[in-house]
Order: sequence, then C-alpha cells, then structure tokens
Amino acid sequence: MPITEVPNLAPALPEIFLGLAAMSLLMLGVFQNTTGPDGVMKASRLTSGLGIVMLVLAMVLVVTVSGDRLLTFDGLFVSDPFASFVKVLILIASTFSLILAEDWMEKQGCHRFEYVIVILFATLGMMMMVSANNMLSLYMGLELQSLSLYILAAFQRDDMRSTEAGVKYFVLGALASGMLLYGMSLVYGFSGTTDFDALAALFAGGTEPAAGLIIGLVFIIAGLTFKVSGVPFHMWTPDVYEGAPTPVTAFFSVAPKVAALALFIRVMNGPFGDLASQWQQIIIAISVASMLLGGFAAIAQTNIKRMMAYSSIGHVGYALIGLAVANETGVRAILVYLTIYVFMNIGTFACIMAMRRSDRAVENIGDLAGLAKTHPAMAAAMAVFMFSMAGIPPLAGFIGKLYIFLAAVEAGFMMLAIIGVLASVVSAYYYLRIIKIMYFDKPVTTPLETPIPKRIVGVLVITSIFVLAFVVFPNPVINAAGVAASALFSG
Repeated sequence: MPITEVPNLAPALPEIFLGLAAMSLLMLGVFQNTTGPDGVMKASRLTSGLGIVMLVLAMVLVVTVSGDRLLTFDGLFVSDPFASFVKVLILIASTFSLILAEDWMEKQGCHRFEYVIVILFATLGMMMMVSANNMLSLYMGLELQSLSLYILAAFQRDDMRSTEAGVKYFVLGALASGMLLYGMSLVYGFSGTTDFDALAALFAGGTEPAAGLIIGLVFIIAGLTFKVSGVPFHMWTPDVYEGAPTPVTAFFSVAPKVAALALFIRVMNGPFGDLASQWQQIIIAISVASMLLGGFAAIAQTNIKRMMAYSSIGHVGYALIGLAVANETGVRAILVYLTIYVFMNIGTFACIMAMRRSDRAVENIGDLAGLAKTHPAMAAAMAVFMFSMAGIPPLAGFIGKLYIFLAAVEAGFMMLAIIGVLASVVSAYYYLRIIKIMYFDKPVTTPLETPIPKRIVGVLVITSIFVLAFVVFPNPVINAAGVAASALFSG
C-alpha cells in the first residue's frame, strides 16, 4: 500500500491546538473532579482558567499563521486573511464569554468543568466553518458547532426553561441541517463537485446553472439563514435566548453569529459569487424582513434576554445588507460591523449578568428602574451600549451602520439603505426606553446586589472603552477588515 503524503498542518495549527487542548482539559477535569471547601468542584475553576488561556494562545497562533491563502487536506481547508480575521473575532467572543460565566454559574449552582470543554469544541467547530473550502468540511465544522450549542442551551439541566430551550434548538437545528444537506446534495448532483474552487471555476466560465442547482442553492441559503437567526427561520431565537443560562445566551449572541455570517459570506461570494444575480434578491428579502421584525417585535418585550434576541435578529438584517451588495466593499462593511457588534453585545450581557437581587438572577427590563441612582457606573456602561446599538453618533455602533449603509448606496441599493435607516429609527425606541427606565424611573424597593464581580467589571471596562474610543481609532479594525475582504475576492 503506498504511503500517502502528510498534509501541510501549518494552516490548521490553531484548530489542531484547540482540539488537543479541549481533550486535555477533559481528561484533567475527570481526574481532578473533587469538591472544594466552598462546595464548588475544583476542576471547574481549574478548567475555566486554563480554557481562557487556551483560547488566548489559539488567538496568538491564528495571528502567527495568518498570511497568504493556503490550502491543505486536499483542498478541504483554507487559511487566508478573511478566515484569520473572523477567527480572532470568534476567539475574542469565546474568551469574554468564559470570563463572564464563572461567577454566574457558581452562584446558580451549575458550574461544572464540562461547560468549558463544550465551549472549546463549539469554538473549534466555528473556526473549521470559516476555513471550509468544501461542502463536506463546511458541514463537519457546522455540526461540531451545532451539537455543542445544543448541549450548552440545556446546560442548566435542573431548570425547566433551559431544558426546553435545548430541545427546541435541537429539533429546529436538525431541520435546518436537513435542509442544508439536501441543498448540498442537489448542488453536487447538478455540478459534480462539492469543492468551492471547482464550483467557482464552473460558474466563472459562463455555464448556465441548472434549475436543480438553483433550488439546491435556495436550500443552502435557508439552512444558513437558520444559523444566523434571520427571518423567516428566526423562530428559535427568542425562546432559546430566554431559556438558556445567561452566559450561554451571551455566547450564542456573538460567537456563533459571527461564524455563521462569515460562512454565509464565504459560500455566497466564493463558489456562488458569479451567480449573485440568482441569490441577491433572496438575501435582500431576508435582510429587510429581519430588520423590520427585529425592530417591531422587540418593542413589546419585557424580558431583557428576549429583547436582545429580537435585537440580534435586527442586527443580522443590517449585516445581510453588506452580503446583498455582493462586492468587496460590502464584505468589509460586514466585518467592521461584526467587530463592533461583538463588543457591544458582550458588554450588554455583562450588565445583564451583574443584575442579581436576593441571590437570584433577574432578567426583567423593569428591574433596571432607577439603576442610575443605585449603580451609577453600571447604568452609564449600559447607556453607552444601548446608545451604540441604536446607532447614535459618535459611538462605535453608528460607525458600523454607516459603513453598511454606505456600501449599499455605492452599489445602487438606495431603497435597501433607506429601509435600514428607518428600521434603525424604530429599534432606537426600545434601546432608549432602557436608558429612560434606568435614569428617570423610581428605583425598585430591593436594590441589585453589590459589589459586582471583578471579572464582570473588567469586561465592562474593556468593552465600554472600545465602544467609546472606536471613533477616534477606527483604522486598525477598518484596515484589517479591508485586507480580509480583499483576500476573499482575490483568492
């Protein structure tokens, strides 16, 4: 039997490292799983600290191996500046999520070492997704992420809401995976390949796509729309966001969202880039529906996690404007927007996780009443994030939306940009309502617990500074996003 050539492992070094790290921490957790004097498993704290270190080291490796476009594993895996940019965002989001989780999980009595392991495997799946260069490797990464997320949604297994969230997510996720696989099988059946480069070459030659292939592409878009929680495949989002443990909701709102949007960008602009005229109208419809539903549905919410769920649907709609543009400017705008979105969302969820009263977590928007009088620093941070999400200048959120709308205007999608601006005005209502409640309503009888855990304070400081200072120092992010977008179209 001939000896097969060993593939070049360098482009996939961050993924290999993270996979080995997750398995090592799993073994460590099993053998160190004894209870400390405070009733918390020693392995839980040990794996939590080491998990954060592993994610930071993986980030360093991503930056180290970043460079020209490289293929490995017979073209199944690609490493390029676009993948590196998105991987850094995913790792930042996962790191912040782990930092926030420990104190909350301990106070809720559900801090187990397996949580960190599942987060690492979910992150590994996301990194594989954004480096996929084939339908098969795409699906492998997507399922590794999805299976991990199903577990995380139901992680607080003694809580009925968390169990329900896990079941709903699993059932609807399985449906989405089925649609995605069916679409992939149609594309393969009508094109004869699952390789992204081969598909791009096939359509670049002016080949008229078969009707069956277009139907397959529609199914793929439907599956990916579920993963980014775009309308009309958004129905799982509010229930899962509300029912899942708050640190899990914080993780769901950033890392999987960034990874799924990056995958959407790579699939649409890579193998199917020359078929833009066939899929642009679908993306525009999803974008408009997501912006409008996210904006209007969030107004009626009283639970802040459900409000953030509809808010995330709206933000996906804004990001999809950049995808509908189908050019380098649009992709750069999405990457800038996603970077800002990660910091805004993580900061907001840090505030939500600091909301505790009588040793229990509180989630109702009304519980923020008078926060400016009882916790002025936290109220100020929350106000910064709410103003930014509403797109109020000169905060970072305004810059993100500006780039998205400018990309649409430059490409001639004037009506899409106008709808985006109007939807942004609607969404400003429920963001500003929270500020009004914090600063003008009478404080509730029992104030929130103090002091706020140092980990949460640290995250609030970092994210607040980013949102406030982005307008002064935007060039590092904008330039990096430009390089990443250029690599995607020049590859």
